[in-house]
Amino acid sequence: MSRELIVLSLEAWDEVWRRNQYLIDGLLRGDPTLRVLFVEPSNDVLHSALSGRGIRRGTGLRSAAGYEGRLSLFQPDKVFPRVLGPMADAFLHRAVRHVARRLGFESPVVWINDPGWAGLARGTGWPSIYDMTDDWLAADRPARELRRISRNEDTLMDRCEAVVVCSEGLRETRRLRREVVLIPNAVDVRRYRDRSARPDDLPDRAAVYVGTLHEDRLDVDLVLATADEAISAGGRVALVGPSALSAANTARLTAHPGVAMLGSRPYTAVPAYLQHAAALIVPHVVNDFTDSLDPLKLYEYLAVGRPIVSTPVAGFRSLAADEVIIAEGREFPEVVSATVREDLPTTFAPGVPDWADRVAAFSDVLAPLWRR
Repeated sequence: MSRELIVLSLEAWDEVWRRNQYLIDGLLRGDPTLRVLFVEPSNDVLHSALSGRGIRRGTGLRSAAGYEGRLSLFQPDKVFPRVLGPMADAFLHRAVRHVARRLGFESPVVWINDPGWAGLARGTGWPSIYDMTDDWLAADRPARELRRISRNEDTLMDRCEAVVVCSEGLRETRRLRREVVLIPNAVDVRRYRDRSARPDDLPDRAAVYVGTLHEDRLDVDLVLATADEAISAGGRVALVGPSALSAANTARLTAHPGVAMLGSRPYTAVPAYLQHAAALIVPHVVNDFTDSLDPLKLYEYLAVGRPIVSTPVAGFRSLAADEVIIAEGREFPEVVSATVREDLPTTFAPGVPDWADRVAAFSDVLAPLWRR
């Protein structure tokens, strides 16, 4: 008898792997009876129509390579705008239920990463878990959006059989409401330590940042100031990852001679950029939202053993002094510049958490839901 899992994700299944992909890949490889329907963020049909470029349809239902048909990907179309409330959500919920029936799912467990799907958990009766990876209530969002997020989170905290959080910050703020399970992020340690060739597009003496570029996390002014100092050290700041920045900030970074915006890279290519960095940097803003995070780059940076310079954000500020240099304000660019000049050796940190351990922890959370 197969096990069935529906994952409602904040991110698409693509070549930029994040927490969801690593965990689901591990679960599928560890359980040959498991079948997964991975629901990606919906395609906004109305937005594409109003953009003047014609109506764009979502990618629909397809099978992911490498899993013998056991991993199905689905991007639904969002036909109605969010302001219509329940009607817009009902259309999406119906699409997911239809695809689940089409795949022969009879008694799935639902894994909710995107709180916007709270209504599906309430309306189906399927056993559900909420995997909470960000404190969106602490993010800079319009008041109406924050009210909607709050309502959805209330539903999930009340309705879900289990709530998983990825960081100590989230555990501290949510455990007052109910019992939560802490399962932090990790890294594929062996793959990040297997030596790779230097990427052709990586600048010499590069101070490398890996991750999605987003104003919620990235301090753009600090990146530009760091790029000024990096030039004086004969290096540049290299930003590796997809960009969700505003057009204005993208233009500022692109125009700076000390910044190399390299864009997205497949998860298989990321270790090479980290291994050949002169310094690994974390120029993050420090606020309640970033305190809720457990950055993947924390584990990726530790796995490759290159010198790390970070603002005092959650995860990095608790590391030992020989694992990270904490700097903020005007001190940060100067410390990065000095680190780039020094050309420090690689030093591997012991005991870096591996994804295999997190997969086992998630299996323990899912076990009682499978029995239901």
